Amino acid sequence: MSASVRPRIGIIGTGAIGGYYGLMLARAGFEVHFLLRSEYEAVVRAGLHVQHAQLGELHLAQVNAWRDPADMPACDWLLVGAKTTSNIELAPVIARVAAPGAKVVLLQNGLGVEDELRPLLPDSLHLLGGLCFICAHREAPGVVVHQSQGVCNLGYHSGPATAEERQSLLEQGVAWLREAGIESSVIADLVQARWQKLVWNVPFNGVSVLLASSTRPLMTSPDSRALLEALMQEVVDAAQACGYRLPDNYAQKLLAYTDRMPDYLPSMYHDFAQRRPAELPAIYAAPLAAAEAAGQLMPRVRMLYQTLSFLQGRDQ
Repeated sequence: MSASVRPRIGIIGTGAIGGYYGLMLARAGFEVHFLLRSEYEAVVRAGLHVQHAQLGELHLAQVNAWRDPADMPACDWLLVGAKTTSNIELAPVIARVAAPGAKVVLLQNGLGVEDELRPLLPDSLHLLGGLCFICAHREAPGVVVHQSQGVCNLGYHSGPATAEERQSLLEQGVAWLREAGIESSVIADLVQARWQKLVWNVPFNGVSVLLASSTRPLMTSPDSRALLEALMQEVVDAAQACGYRLPDNYAQKLLAYTDRMPDYLPSMYHDFAQRRPAELPAIYAAPLAAAEAAGQLMPRVRMLYQTLSFLQGRDQ
């Protein structure tokens, strides 16, 4: 597609992530189509709302909302904001709404999510990872509360593009995101970047569930802070054992960053509170398996995973 021609963008999974980025893109004049299920009626009736930390109340009154993928127009870029737990059932939906040669971006946490989805998609589609750094949650159907950040970095996983075409494709996607006011950059190594994001996601998601706490109390207590740092270091060591060196003193840098964040309840806290399937396979099982295959154990992370698995099994 020519760089001068804006793409038609589809959002699959219009929760906190899909709702936020979709609204920002539509607000910038992009043609954005939203595939919805339980939120369809509310969004058709009242539109999409984002309570933005810096920009205030943002409202997309007229939403291109679709309930049936068979009715949705084919899209050039598809941003998948649904949780990894639904990827297998979403694969035929993605294939149905993708234009020829579409770019499919997984706005998801965890390790190996692209590897799991790739065999289920047509070879003609480009599969990308979108690593989002954002504090946001869904407050009600069609209502997203944004607390801070909003970065979305893009990395190429697989597809028909040559190395040169991949770089050009990523740069164009980054340019479009920036045009919508979304901070973005190209990811050189997608797997390394996923490990890097796990350093925060592994401890804070799980510990917030077990201790029923948001980030600020966890950071204030010396005991929970020490636990978080130990969990972080296990992930850093596992990444290095798998061949992915992370920045020096990365755990300490992330702790300092979290000290500056607004008080935040991670997404897994909301999943457990609302008894939704949590992303335990992608955030815990996959990195544990990769580390073990490289000869690196993560005993604290494994205990966290086993405890969360028990709680999820009991509460389902």
